[in-house]
Amino acid sequence: MITDTTDETIRYTADVVLFAAGHILLIERGWEPFKNQWALPGGHVNTGESSLDASARELEEEAGITVPVADLQQVGAYDAPARDPRGRYVSVAYTATLPALVEPTAGDDATAARWWPLDALPDLAFDHAEIVAAAANR
Repeated sequence: MITDTTDETIRYTADVVLFAAGHILLIERGWEPFKNQWALPGGHVNTGESSLDASARELEEEAGITVPVADLQQVGAYDAPARDPRGRYVSVAYTATLPALVEPTAGDDATAARWWPLDALPDLAFDHAEIVAAAANR
């Protein structure tokens, strides 16, 4: 039985875990929350867009790297109520592996984009460490 009648706005997002040569691609966030912290490339799913298409678009917008949607595989959905301090955000995460490192170019709301060795990752924003662990265990 549901007893809480509070309306909850749920936002739909997509994230990408991109691997290459023992590294993972991260972006430095330019906006709050977690401004100046490292995170996975990702963002809101636009009206009429699938999370798969949004993940490829966000990767290109934030890091300048194009990965065909056919190369992206779903890691899972992340919907813990407190995963984002702005409110309820549900994210579908995708992963892909490139054959070699490709130079990223930060764009959109990312102030930097770079490859990090998997064994030397910084603290990550949101629940992105959990998403990276799940993708690495695939």
